[in-house]
Order: sequence, then C-alpha cells, then structure tokens
Amino acid sequence: MKRFIAFGFAAASLLGCSTMDVGSAAGYGDGWTTLIDGTQMSGLHAIQDANWHAADEAIVANKGVGFLMTDKEYGDFQIHAEFYAEADTNSGVFLRCSDGMKPDSNVCYEVNIWDIRPKPEYGTGAIVDVAAVTPSMPKAGGHWNTYEITAQGDHIVVMLNGVKTADAHNGKHARGLIGLQYAAGNDKEHPSVLKWRKVQIRPL
Repeated sequence: MKRFIAFGFAAASLLGCSTMDVGSAAGYGDGWTTLIDGTQMSGLHAIQDANWHAADEAIVANKGVGFLMTDKEYGDFQIHAEFYAEADTNSGVFLRCSDGMKPDSNVCYEVNIWDIRPKPEYGTGAIVDVAAVTPSMPKAGGHWNTYEITAQGDHIVVMLNGVKTADAHNGKHARGLIGLQYAAGNDKEHPSVLKWRKVQIRPL
C-alpha cells in the first residue's frame, strides 16, 4: 500500500519516510524501482540541511545544501532521472558513494549539473574529474531535463536529453550509495531552485 509524504517540513522530516513503496517505473518494465515519482519518495533519506519539500509535482529544494541518498548500495545499474535546474543551480547525481554522510567527487562519481561551473569541461553532462563533457557543455538551466546513466563494471555512460555527454572507463569506485545533490547556487539572497520529478533505478 502506498504511503504519501506530507512535505513542508525541514529536510530532517524526510529521514523517517524512506519505506514507502511506490512500485516499478511506469513504462520501464520489470526490474525498475522508483525512488521519486512526483511528490512520492521511496528508498531515500536526507542528509545535511537542504529544505527538501513537495511542490509543482516534484521534490524541490531552494535553500541550504544537502543530498537525498539511497538507503542501499548499488554496483552495476541504470538510472533515469528527470530534473529541472536553473542556470546557476549546482547539483548532480552522485554514483557509488563510499561515504554516505560526506559525498563528494572524491568518494563518488559525480555526474554534474552546473551550467556556470568555472571549469566548464566538468560542468553539466560531465563526470567530474573523470570524463569531460563532449563535444561541449550543454545547458540544463531553465527547463526540464533527463539523465540516463549506466554504470557497469568500470564503464560509465551519461546521456543528457538523449545525447551522450560522457563515456568513461574508471575503476575507482565499484559499489556504493547514490546521491541527489542540491546546493544553493551563487546568489545567497535569491537561491536557485532544483526539482526532481522522477528518479528510477534498475540494477544490472
């Protein structure tokens, strides 16, 4: 039976809400698990202080810094993630994190979302410090986007809106947690907005 999360609380309110079963991903067939489906969540918990809440048929943050981390580890998998970002939104999908409390690009693979990153080769569409985005960094800000990420052995492929942006072989991280990041952006008085509309995962 589905259980709905009543948002509007601080991120800490999410910590006890990770047991809701929202079923398999519609249209993706057997084997897919839905982590976020509009305002519903399953298998995720919040860390740090981002103000995750339900709005606009999505899980939204617009203040603070934090992650939604999976409750369990994954090795080989595919991820489907639909997100809305603004031009200065600093976010990403963090893969195979060995530290679930302090995830970063050193202990995870970071598939970046950041259109104005000072080093644009590792901005939106790239795997930070592993695979530069090619042929050039796409812009995610101001519209809905879809990431399709496949991690199998040491091979990681990133597709953004149907276009391959990164393809790498790297054996540094074999297994770990998955994290969805929000950072407030550069303007602290008017923080950027991030929305996750649908996030699904399938072990391989």
